[in-house]
Formats: sequence, structure tokens, C-alpha cells
Amino acid sequence: MLQKLPDQFNALVVGASRGIGLGITRALLADARVGRVYGGCREPEQAHEIHATASTDCRLRTLRMDVMDEHTVEEAAGDIRRFCGYLHLVIVTAGVLHDPLGMEPERRLAAFDPEIAARSMQVNAFGPLLVLKHFAPLMASGGTAYFASLSARVGSIGDNRIGGWYSYRAAKAAQNQLVHTAAIELARQHPELVCVTLHPGTVDTDLSKPFQGRVPADRLFDVERASGQLLDVLGGLTAGDSGGFFAWDGAPVPW
Repeated sequence: MLQKLPDQFNALVVGASRGIGLGITRALLADARVGRVYGGCREPEQAHEIHATASTDCRLRTLRMDVMDEHTVEEAAGDIRRFCGYLHLVIVTAGVLHDPLGMEPERRLAAFDPEIAARSMQVNAFGPLLVLKHFAPLMASGGTAYFASLSARVGSIGDNRIGGWYSYRAAKAAQNQLVHTAAIELARQHPELVCVTLHPGTVDTDLSKPFQGRVPADRLFDVERASGQLLDVLGGLTAGDSGGFFAWDGAPVPW
């Protein structure tokens, strides 16, 4: 797992309070080579599980980060610059598919709602790019570093065979394009930065729970397994893979 990174490497997980973000945070803390893990949370005071983890491991520090509020992202970058100066790994797991206020995937064209689409785009597409905008200057140079954002296979245009899920598909496709575009630019200044989007598969979290009915048991991953798989995939990538879109098993996903 991330063997190309040096001992005492520093990491940031955005969306660390629950689901895959919490799982990745815990997986990183299980690695003795980790120096510091920063957990970005939209509401840190409500993040009881990550606080419990922090109480047993002083390497974990929580920060307020809301990918819909650029000011909080910029402030978090400033805090990390003061705390440790640089990062070797940034993983963005924050995303939205449905919520208690009525947001849900539009299975039919007639259900398309521009307000839902705008929110999905802001969180799922623009959010990761805002993180990259403010944290790319903090990515350690002179060696391998990783930026990864969790996308989804439904964001693949080439793999779309059943339609539906208009806003979520569009937002994830946009995320892939934005990260790909940034990777091209960043490679000019930081040729050893691996900047990718990752498809975690279907993971047993609140995000996927309403849609798990038809998922084969061997393809519904628990959070611990999914977190380990993603870190293993990331650790196997090189600078030549930067700008790519990869699935949980390391296979490239078509655009």
C-alpha cells in the first residue's frame, strides 16, 4: 500500500467523517509509516466516529472542510501549510447522490430537475477541483505524490448502456474531465504527481444503500475492503497513469 511514499508521509482525506472516507482514514492510520492524517469534515463537531479515532491516535487531526464552501477549503489548506507544510497524499471522498430533502437519481428524463443537477455538479464535480486548486501547491515535490478523487463508473460515457441517473452521471463525467485536465497542467510543474479519479465499486455505505438490491453479494464491498482496494490501486499507479480513471481492481475505466 503506497510503498512509493516515504516514511512519515502526510495525508489528507476529504469527507473523512463517514463511509469510505472514514475507512480510508483508519486504513492509513494502521500504517506505521504515516506521519500525519488530516480528516476534512463538513461538520467536525458532529463527526463522532472520527473524533473517537482521533482520541486514540494523535496522528489524526480534523479540519472543517465543506467542498461547497471554497473559503473552508482555502482555510484548511492554510492550516495544513502551518502544521506540516506539505502533503504526499490527498483523497477526496465527499460526494452526494441522494439526501433526506428529496434529492435522488432521476431515472427518467421527465424527472430531471436543474436544481438537483446544479447541486450534484457543485459537490461531485466542482468540489474535488476546488480541493485540487488549493492543495496542489502543498503536494510534496521531489518524489511521488498522489491526488485521487472518488468518481463512479456511471460517469463513464462509453460504459453507459442503460441510461438514467442524469445529474449524477453528468457530474461524475464532469469530475473525470476536470481532474484529467488539471493533471495535464500539474504534470508540467510536478512530473511525479499521480492525479486520478477512482471507481470504488458498490460499497456498503449510506450513499449506495437504497440501490444495493441487485448487486451480487461478491460485488458489494464492506468499507474496510473497499478502502484497502483503493489504496492498493493508487499505490500501483505511476506518473504515466496520471489523468486516468481506474476501477477498484486497477482496470482503466473508459471515458
